[in-house]
Amino acid sequence: MRKSVNSEQWIMASGLSVLLLGSSLVSAVEINRPDLPPAAQVERALDESLLVKNAISNMGLEQANQRKLNSGPYEFNLRAGSSQRRIADIGQRLKEWDVALERQIRLPGKAGIDRDIGAAGVARADYALGDAHHEAGRLLLKLWFNWQREQVSAMLWQQQVGLLRQQALMTEKRGKAGDAPRLELNQAQAASAQAGVSWHQAQLRAQLAANELSYSFPAISLPEQAVLSLPTAIEHDQAYWETHILDDNHELGMAETQRHIQQQLVLRSRADQIPDPTVGLRYANEMGGNEKVTGVYLTMPVPGEHRRAATESLEQQATIAADQAAFVKRRLEGDIYAAYLQAVKNFETWQLAHEAAQSINSNAELTYRAYILGESSLSDSLTARRIALESSLTDNLARLDANEAHYRLLIDAHQLWSNEHD
Repeated sequence: MRKSVNSEQWIMASGLSVLLLGSSLVSAVEINRPDLPPAAQVERALDESLLVKNAISNMGLEQANQRKLNSGPYEFNLRAGSSQRRIADIGQRLKEWDVALERQIRLPGKAGIDRDIGAAGVARADYALGDAHHEAGRLLLKLWFNWQREQVSAMLWQQQVGLLRQQALMTEKRGKAGDAPRLELNQAQAASAQAGVSWHQAQLRAQLAANELSYSFPAISLPEQAVLSLPTAIEHDQAYWETHILDDNHELGMAETQRHIQQQLVLRSRADQIPDPTVGLRYANEMGGNEKVTGVYLTMPVPGEHRRAATESLEQQATIAADQAAFVKRRLEGDIYAAYLQAVKNFETWQLAHEAAQSINSNAELTYRAYILGESSLSDSLTARRIALESSLTDNLARLDANEAHYRLLIDAHQLWSNEHD
C-alpha cells in the first residue's frame, strides 16, 4: 500500500472543503446587506418599474377626477330662439326673439360629498402607488434570489467538475503506476463527465435567471458571483410583525378606501333623491319690439323609480366593498402568519442543513484522503463526494431561503426598500 503522497494530491484533498460553499463565500454581517443589490440601484429599479409607472399615471387620473368632482358636473347653458308672430286680422307679421342663460345648481351638502369622494379617490391611488412599489420590491427580491440560487448551484457544480477532473488525472497516474485498475479510471472519467453535464445545465439556468432579472429591472447590475450572508434569527414574535405590516398596508388601505368611496356614493345617491334645480334668466323681444320681457325661471326634475333603484344598487356595492375589505384583512393576517412561520422555520432548517453539511464535508475529505493513501476504494470516494455536493447544495439553498424569507418580512413591514409612499 502506498503511504506517501505528493503536494498536488494533498492540495486536491484539501480543496474538497471548497464544496462547503458557505465557507468559501463571504459570510457577511447584515451591515449594508451585501447579499442584496446596492440601495441606489434598487431605488432606481423600482422607480422605473412598469408597475410603478402605471400607478403614477393612475395617480394623475385620480387627481384630475378630483378636480372634476370639486368643480361639479354643471355648466352655464345659453339658449336663444327666434320666431315670427302673425296677426290674422290685420295681416301683420312681427319678428320676435328670446335669449336665456341657465345653470343647474348642486343643492347644499352634495358638493361636500363630491369633494370627499374626490379626495378618497386620490388616497386610493396613493395606496395603489405604494402597493405597486411594494409589489415591484417583492418581485425584485424573488428574481434576485432566484438568480443567486442558480448562480450558487453553477459555482458548486463547477468546483465539483474541477475536483473530479483532478481525481481522474490522479487515477490515471495510479493506473500507469500499476496501483489502479482500468475500471477505476473509467469510473473517475464518467463521474467527471456527468458532473460536466450538470455544470452546463446549471450555467444555463443561471443565465436564464440573470436574463429574467435584467429584463425586468435593467437598473440592477449583477455581480460576478453571488455573495451570501449568514442568516439571522427572526426577532420579535408574530404579533409584532402582524401589527407593523397591517398598520400601513397598501392593499388593505386600498380596500378600506374603496369601502369609504362606496359609502359616500350611497350618500350622494340618497342626496340625489332631491334633484338639482336649474335656474335661468330670460330676456325676450316680442311684438316686433313693442314688448320687452325679462324674467327668471326654475326647472326641477321629478324623481322616479330610476333614482331609487340607483341608490339600492350603490347600497349593495357598498356592502360588497365592506365585505371585500374584511376579506382582504383576514387574508393578510393569514399571509403574515405564513410568512412569519416560513422565515422562522427556514432559519431553523438552515441551521440543521449547515451542521449536516459540515459533518458530511469533513467525512468526504477523510474518505478521499483514505483513497489517495490506498486505504479506501474509488467508489467510496466518489460516493462521499457526491453526498458532500448534495449537502452543500442543501446548505446554501437553505441559507438563501432563510435570507429571502427574512427580507420578505422586512419588505412587508416597510423596513426594507421603502419610499415616501410607505
